[in-house]
Amino acid sequence: MKLLILSLAVACAAADVSHIVQQGGEREAKILRQELDVGLEGNYQYAYETENGISAQEQGALKNAQSENAAQSVQGEAQWTAPGGEVIQLQYIADENGYQPQGSHLPTPPPIPEAILKALEYIRAHPPPPES
Repeated sequence: MKLLILSLAVACAAADVSHIVQQGGEREAKILRQELDVGLEGNYQYAYETENGISAQEQGALKNAQSENAAQSVQGEAQWTAPGGEVIQLQYIADENGYQPQGSHLPTPPPIPEAILKALEYIRAHPPPPES
C-alpha cells in the first residue's frame, strides 16, 4: 500500500512539472519530452529530455510482490553535460543487492599495492593450520 501511495505521489509530482527546468540558476531549458507510466503493484517507467541535453529514463518493478521479501528493482540511465563540457553518462541498477552505478566519470579504487598482493598470494598458498 505504501508503495502504491509513493507511486501516486511520484506521478502527481511529475504531472505538475512545468515546461521549464532551471539548471544551476544559469538558464532555463524547455522540456522536449516527458513520459510517465505508473502501473499497479510497483511497476513504473519514466523518461524526460530537455533542450540543453539533460535526459533520463528509468523502469522499476516490484519483485515477489506477494511475499514478505518484496523488493523494488530499478534500472535506469541519465545523461547531462558537466560544467567543464564533458558529457556524463550514468547507468544504474538498484535492487535487493543495493545501488550499482556505472559510468566513466565515477571514481575507481586505487590499485592494490604489490606488497599486499604478494602477501595475499602467500597466505592463499600457505593457509594457516586448522585450529584444534
